[in-house]
Amino acid sequence: MALPFSASILMVLVALLGATTTSSTMPTSSSSIVEEERAFLQSKWWSSGHNISLRCKWYGIVCNDAGSIIKIFLSNYHYQPSPPELQAMNWTAFPNLVSLDLSGIYLQGAIPENIGALVKLTHLNISNNNLKGKLPLTITNLTRLVMLDVSFNSISGQIPEHIGNLKNLLTLNMRSNNFSGSIPTSFSLLSNLIYMQLSSNFLIGEIPPELGKLKNLTWLDLSYNRLTGPLPPTLVEIGNMASLKSLELHCVFGKVESEERQTKNGDLFSIWNYDGKIAYEDIIQATEDFDIRYCIGTGAYGSVYRAQLPNGKIVALKKLHRLESQEPSFDRSFRNEVKMLTEIRHKYIVKLYGFCLHNRSMFLVFEYMDRGSLLWVLSNDDEAQELNWSKRVNIIKGIANALSYMHHDCTSTFLHRDISSSNVLLNSELEAFVSDFGTARILDPDSSNQTLLVGTIGYVAPELACTLSVTEKCDVYSFGVVALETIMGKHPGDLISSLRNSGAPNMLLKDVLDSRLPLPFNGTDAKNLVLVVTLAFSCLDTNPRCRPTMKDVVKEFLVSKPQLLLPFNDILIQQLLNQESIFQK
Repeated sequence: MALPFSASILMVLVALLGATTTSSTMPTSSSSIVEEERAFLQSKWWSSGHNISLRCKWYGIVCNDAGSIIKIFLSNYHYQPSPPELQAMNWTAFPNLVSLDLSGIYLQGAIPENIGALVKLTHLNISNNNLKGKLPLTITNLTRLVMLDVSFNSISGQIPEHIGNLKNLLTLNMRSNNFSGSIPTSFSLLSNLIYMQLSSNFLIGEIPPELGKLKNLTWLDLSYNRLTGPLPPTLVEIGNMASLKSLELHCVFGKVESEERQTKNGDLFSIWNYDGKIAYEDIIQATEDFDIRYCIGTGAYGSVYRAQLPNGKIVALKKLHRLESQEPSFDRSFRNEVKMLTEIRHKYIVKLYGFCLHNRSMFLVFEYMDRGSLLWVLSNDDEAQELNWSKRVNIIKGIANALSYMHHDCTSTFLHRDISSSNVLLNSELEAFVSDFGTARILDPDSSNQTLLVGTIGYVAPELACTLSVTEKCDVYSFGVVALETIMGKHPGDLISSLRNSGAPNMLLKDVLDSRLPLPFNGTDAKNLVLVVTLAFSCLDTNPRCRPTMKDVVKEFLVSKPQLLLPFNDILIQQLLNQESIFQK
């Protein structure tokens, strides 16, 4: 689910506030530096091989001029030898810390009380971890916070009533936890709040009419809770919110019957959001407890099942098996896919209907795709012949549009990082949908964006092998491979190698096309294939800076092309590789 446009302003404000705090930091004493070093050593978050005196040069650490740490950002950081605990760090030792981002690093345990000592903190993100216990009351001491994100954990108990102390908050994200009790009326004191996300918890009671005082709020999500009470008075108050652009109340008020089903299965779900109509028993009954007969495939992690629900709806279930769920990397990918697909909505991106995240049962519920993956269709002669040239071009256009949306039209830049023919699914109309977001991530403009090498062999951009620095141009390269594969009917590895080695001066375009389809001698198909190959070659440039953006690719598809200068049979691969114009002017 993409954030509203105003939320994009948030990141600028966070940066400005962070910069202001940094520049105004008081001189740091040597004893303070010693305390910071001692805290790092005692936490054991880093291996003993690290030189503590050089900690200001470690990845994920930013210091001020005096050598005191002001920023820690360790999302997707690889820890050794075991996942860290938030309690292992003595947070009282960091009086100048302004920004703390520990999202998605498999944090264990509870949030410690001493985190309230970070009184200069403006940015706190501990989302997408395995944190449990209650949200400590001391967190309300962090009155300079402009962003607080604790989403996708297992934090329980009531939301502290004094949450209203955080009057500088611009965004508050508490979704997908186990918060219970009522919504604090003190939320009305957060007068600067722009974005509030409380969905997928166990909140009860009425929606406080005091929320109507939040005049700057543009995004409010209270869906998938157990809220009750009269709707009209509450909605009248909320209707006074002049800035509100998005209000989510799905499955907030259920009938008694559905509420009983939620209670019965409440211990099994972190969230459920397919119209509030699917219960755990429905899944078990539809698959006979995930019997092998309903399994339709396996992926990098987990198996995929086909299930027909009582209402006749057919869905696909990706289940992480017990042994796989105990592997941190699989569990992290599973949770990451949930996080990404609940924030992304696009016509050509597979729809996530719901999910269950529990150590006894972990599965995702997707829109069912009748024809399976693009890889499977291309490898089957009968299926491939049904996939004519126009349908193949439309598939390529669909993938391009999905990636352009992720890279350019979301509030944050999302990178897929594993675009391949096996991660493109086709529906009954042979339309393409990008899937499998287990390794996707948000591109952080304020970090080095270094990453572990992920992706499918044969689709990974060459620069990742040496720099491990990921950009949107890595997805562009993978798109180029899939585009060629779609029109060739097979992986283009040999073609790519020959182009780099010899340039293939005499190779004809017609000779690399899928031989199972008749050649398009002229007309729209011929022009589109020339365009696809030309764009694919530009996407495969070994220099990432020379590759087009996905928005550029989409624009090229939208421009009507004139007739070809040459007969289709005479067009050389070398001409397209050199970006020579094959179209009449």
